[in-house]
Amino acid sequence: MQPAYKRVLIKLSGEALGENGKGFSAPTIENVALRIIDLVKMGVEVALVVGAGNIWRGREGVSRDMDRVTADYMGMLGTVINALAMQDAIERLGVGVLPDGGDVQARVQTAIEMRQIAEPYIRRRAVRHLEKGRVVIFACGTGSPFFTTDTTAALRATEIGADALLLAKNTDYIYDADPNLVKDAHKILAITYMEVLQRGLTVMDSTALTLCMDNHLPIICFGLKDPQNLIRAVCGEKIGTTVSI
Repeated sequence: MQPAYKRVLIKLSGEALGENGKGFSAPTIENVALRIIDLVKMGVEVALVVGAGNIWRGREGVSRDMDRVTADYMGMLGTVINALAMQDAIERLGVGVLPDGGDVQARVQTAIEMRQIAEPYIRRRAVRHLEKGRVVIFACGTGSPFFTTDTTAALRATEIGADALLLAKNTDYIYDADPNLVKDAHKILAITYMEVLQRGLTVMDSTALTLCMDNHLPIICFGLKDPQNLIRAVCGEKIGTTVSI
């Protein structure tokens, strides 16, 4: 298979990395890491944004009257834990696998500085890492409360000049209604940004979606239950739902 995109940003749902949406599933994390390694071997430049829903969701704290800003910062720290888990899996499984016998390397960059464990986010440094074939994992969201990891994914994808934003989620398509609540919900194969906004579909938050629309960044939303879908999406196979102009 030949990649359809040179540089991609993959948004990984935190729940998709856990057992029943919580904690960590080592087999899932390792399977995802192996597919990311496959992409690097194909010459694709890969960046990641990982959610923290398997550890903490800010809205859960808010529902218990926690201060919203505090709850959001807790979520940002949760993304660092997931980012480090992905970095470890990618580098551990990527030893000596490149065509020249080299190792796949990964770098975590955080929007909140914690230099003992990660680099601070610097756009030019992130792009340089990608050009050298390293996987870049963005953590801590945008560094500000009130912004979701969806917005982070859209923002970072735009900043690094990604060709596509891949949303790897628990659901395999975008549906016209919540398939968990509506038995005859219909899957959508392709839709425009404006239609998503007008119909209020739960793809991404409106800030993230508008950012993608303004920068003509295509979004591919697909299920992560089969990690091989990462390869299929990057190679242009018709899986999941495509959101574009």
